[in-house]
Amino acid sequence: MITIVLADDHPVVRSGLRALLDSISGLTVVAEAADGRAAVRLAVEHRPDVLVMDIQMPGLDGIEATRQIVRTAPETAVLMLTMYEDDDSVFSAMRAGARGYLLKGAQQNDIAQAIRAVASGQAVFGPGVARRVLGFFATPPAARHPFPGLTARERDVLDLIAAGRPNGEIAHRLAIAPKTVANHISSIFTKMQVADRAEAIVRARDAGLGRS
Repeated sequence: MITIVLADDHPVVRSGLRALLDSISGLTVVAEAADGRAAVRLAVEHRPDVLVMDIQMPGLDGIEATRQIVRTAPETAVLMLTMYEDDDSVFSAMRAGARGYLLKGAQQNDIAQAIRAVASGQAVFGPGVARRVLGFFATPPAARHPFPGLTARERDVLDLIAAGRPNGEIAHRLAIAPKTVANHISSIFTKMQVADRAEAIVRARDAGLGRS
């Protein structure tokens, strides 16, 4: 029996996945998480074979949650199931230690097969994601960005923080909501392991950000 924890902030998605997976012989859902911190806690508590994880969740996003799960519950395989298919999301998930990456439009059989595959130690990618991975290795590597654990949007926010811009101006410049800016900043501080804005500014400026 393959044990599974589901992590998604949408109750309807979790309910649908649970109903699907519990109906398949050999699979059982043992717990559900509505955010990244709960996902980490449940991974440590239940030690499931597979944790099916969304990327965009409140508090702690799926990328950082995956990083923590790989460190604290390494026997649990993380399978990303998300609507995001941009390069930053895909490769950030891979660097964090996810063993699989599927889009939410995947067929039910594909999800079940992916769960079995990552539980047995294989790496699994949906068709569109696989093309991105192959394309990445087929092209010359790009110049290395400072703080590679950050997404492109998080680097944009950090660059403006390093330039001394307040949250309201950052939101206006990037055409995003102030709450989204605050969420990005929280994620940036966690990934950079800094205590406050001042420490983040010092590290960002040392890396050449904030000068434009």
